[in-house]
Amino acid sequence: MLDITDNSGVKTALCIKVLGRGGTRQGKMRRPTASIGDVITVAIKKCLPTCPLDDKKVHKCVIVRTRSPLKRGDGSYVRFDSNAAVMIDNDGNPLGTRIFGAVARELREKNYMKIISLASEVV
Repeated sequence: MLDITDNSGVKTALCIKVLGRGGTRQGKMRRPTASIGDVITVAIKKCLPTCPLDDKKVHKCVIVRTRSPLKRGDGSYVRFDSNAAVMIDNDGNPLGTRIFGAVARELREKNYMKIISLASEVV
């Protein structure tokens, strides 16, 4: 379950599939895991009544915050309090016009400059 941190009208969403990733070995199961900057498909679980998105369809998101620590090139780690994503369209542009909370700096390397510019803080 992910928190959606933009003003598209969606509050929470459930991850269905991680796009563009192979399986990773965790215990005895092989499953793809998503980290910051990965595109996933989600099903909308909770949304506002004025939300223009159809909650019966599958939509795309990009991960902007994870609870799992992410190691940076200088040896430091960054970890957030919750898992959060931003709804995007097929071109990779955000559907909302505002993004709440901090986003990770690694989105700049994955060319999500529009999300970086809309965010209130880049960590």
